[in-house]
Amino acid sequence: MINNEILLMADVVSREKNLDKEVIFSAIESALAIATQKRSLEDIIARVVIDRNTGRYETFRVWEVVSDDTEDEVTERQLPLCQAQQMDATAEVGDVVEAPLEPVKFGRIAAQAAKQVIMQKVREAERAQVVSEYQGRVGEMLTGLVRRMERGDTIIDLGGAEALLPRNKMIPREGLRPGDRIRALLEDVRSTTRGPQLFLNRISPALLIELFKLEVPEAGEGLIEIKGAARDPGLRAKIAVYSHDGRLDPVGACVGMRGSRVQSVSNEICGERVDIIKWSNEPAEFVLQALAPAEVLSIVVDEEAHAMDVVVHTDELSRAIGRGGQNVHLASQLTGWDLNIMTEEDAGEKVEQESARLSEALMRELDVDENVALILVQEEITSIEEVAYLPREDLLGIEEFDENLVDELRRRAEDALLTQAIVQAESDSGHIPEASLLELEGMNKETARLLAAKGIKDSETLAEYAVDELLEEVKGIDAGQASALIMAARAPWFVDEESQ
Repeated sequence: MINNEILLMADVVSREKNLDKEVIFSAIESALAIATQKRSLEDIIARVVIDRNTGRYETFRVWEVVSDDTEDEVTERQLPLCQAQQMDATAEVGDVVEAPLEPVKFGRIAAQAAKQVIMQKVREAERAQVVSEYQGRVGEMLTGLVRRMERGDTIIDLGGAEALLPRNKMIPREGLRPGDRIRALLEDVRSTTRGPQLFLNRISPALLIELFKLEVPEAGEGLIEIKGAARDPGLRAKIAVYSHDGRLDPVGACVGMRGSRVQSVSNEICGERVDIIKWSNEPAEFVLQALAPAEVLSIVVDEEAHAMDVVVHTDELSRAIGRGGQNVHLASQLTGWDLNIMTEEDAGEKVEQESARLSEALMRELDVDENVALILVQEEITSIEEVAYLPREDLLGIEEFDENLVDELRRRAEDALLTQAIVQAESDSGHIPEASLLELEGMNKETARLLAAKGIKDSETLAEYAVDELLEEVKGIDAGQASALIMAARAPWFVDEESQ
């Protein structure tokens, strides 16, 4: 390979591949070094340096410096320190030293091998350039031409780079053909050893948002904000829009004159039907809009579960749910709420079941009859916390309640809350007395908690204690009480002995 050929190759490849000449020179140097190593009779490391102006190149043999007293066998690519310092007095273990090497005259086969190495380096540089160019454009909508199909996937020509549109990111039943111009979202950029490094997506809701920004100038300028989108790719979609200008109708602007704008978007995504919904910061109102065209009777919001029960007429049920649940699924995806569509009859049954559940809980916790519990639930007083902490006047305002009943209910609620707090505290600390301890003759709850706090949670453990040991371990009980409790705990021992 003569000097002019090197300069010419660097110039031509740089222009054809749109790469920096330095990349090409580095690739040629690597190729020449590899060819030199292959032609050598020894196992060497070669380094080639090309003069960027003249094309002349020099070749060097490189050694790794190792210790003189190394126990491992010194290879042909290594040089003991004493020999290395004869070539370079400053050399140390771990450095490299090199000496000029007579450039090898390359024949046709060697030149071909060098060319292959050069082209491999060029391809690597091209991939790195593509990754660098598109890395910051992830999430951006790109336009390209369908180039070819590969095992169900589609290769898209972006003009200077190729991207992969995987089969599972294509709109179902979309018949793409070579030469078709499409738009897709750049989902990922990865450096791979072969094939495209750019990965596209045609089913993402974000693509729908970008398409509307393109077709609706008010959205592109920020006057209309697209708050979110939900898609059943190729079939139906919903977008939520909001206008920052009170004089501008966001839905009308996105629909366009005679539906021209929304139709353009629909055509781009394989005829997907798009519902345009006015966004609201009131969750119930937003859900009502999102379920259109179904008419909603009422909505019950459960903030804790982040869910809503949506009540509709029986003849509106199928429209609200949609074919295969499509409408309610898209509305749920768009609003971020779990939606439960039900008829008036279903809603009534659920209310009755919930009232019964709440009534049973109040009956159990307050020790009241069913009538009192139902009255509380009907007044939307559903927990003992409300009974205990609501103003007394609010409870007296209930027609069926008098002062004595209100005071008794509040006392019971406070006692129940105190008991719950004690049980929770004991549960958190792990000091809960067992039934066998609580049921001992002469035992009370306070003493049982004192014993459990010291790890004496059952009668068998207590029976093992002597009186003086128990008094030393547990403070707050006297000798007579300790003796009586220990004997009560040991009572099963004597029963067992008598039975024998």
